[in-house]
Amino acid sequence: MSKIKYKYNPESLSYEKVELTIWQRLVKSLPFVGLAIVFSVVVSILAFTFFKSPGQKADARKINFLEAQLKETKERMVSVEKMLSLLQERDDRLRASLEGSKYPEHKRKLATGGSNPYAALEGYDNSELIISVAKKLDEIEKRIYAQSKSYDELVDMARRKDKMLVSIPAIIPVANHEVTAHTGHFGWRIDPIYRTRQFHSGMDFPCKTGTKIRATGDAVVENVESGFWGYGNIVLLSHGFGYKTMYAHLSGFNVKKGQKVKRGDVIGFAGSTGKSTAPHLHYEVIKNGEKINPVNFYFNDLTPAQYSEMIKASQETSTSFD
Repeated sequence: MSKIKYKYNPESLSYEKVELTIWQRLVKSLPFVGLAIVFSVVVSILAFTFFKSPGQKADARKINFLEAQLKETKERMVSVEKMLSLLQERDDRLRASLEGSKYPEHKRKLATGGSNPYAALEGYDNSELIISVAKKLDEIEKRIYAQSKSYDELVDMARRKDKMLVSIPAIIPVANHEVTAHTGHFGWRIDPIYRTRQFHSGMDFPCKTGTKIRATGDAVVENVESGFWGYGNIVLLSHGFGYKTMYAHLSGFNVKKGQKVKRGDVIGFAGSTGKSTAPHLHYEVIKNGEKINPVNFYFNDLTPAQYSEMIKASQETSTSFD
């Protein structure tokens, strides 16, 4: 109950009750109102800081749960990266077995667009964790995409390899039982006509005139020519993959230019045309324009013992037939 105040009036020689105006009362109550407001603010801050509402508690639980899920996801992505690394190792081994080069590393690390693609994720309490997970996910996505493109290339390489295996020279052009003497091998030999030491760029297979000559791999007939320099009548096959084979001193042809042939098809007949001292086949293997030793391409026709015997004979033979 408020105190009643009186004021002495000298004119009336008596005490009169002091009546305050509304404005005076309002001014007088301001300190109490301000104190009440300050107290309310302090209480509210303490309440929000130390005492959370049911809704805030639920939101906090959700945030904690999502943070835990993000951490678990990041750990699982590390495991996925390890599996991708294993797939990449197998990819490299497959490419090596198919005689291919490794998938380019720069294609496995494609750049992510934008100066800072993670700017929208900044400014939050858990921004560091969220951004690290986003980066890891982007890296995995790029590696998976690159691996899928590598597998596409591997499929093409396997198809080419299958075609290459039936195309490259792999058999002896003359049946073993048709060969009548030791073969004249690749390398430096004594020329049978000029009696000088010259490089013999193929292998000679002595055989009877008319002996069937076989294509040593699937190919396209690039050239059929009579009286070709010292080689006489020749057939030149293009096998693709950088390989060509030439068959010289033929007595006749069984193919024409542009014709497709399979391994083992008869393409001509042995003879002694051109610079030749006896009926035989002169056979050459050419890789990327360079004449190489044909003895390395008989793996479909020779056993290891026969191969060793042929190598030994090549070292003993000192002359050729052309």
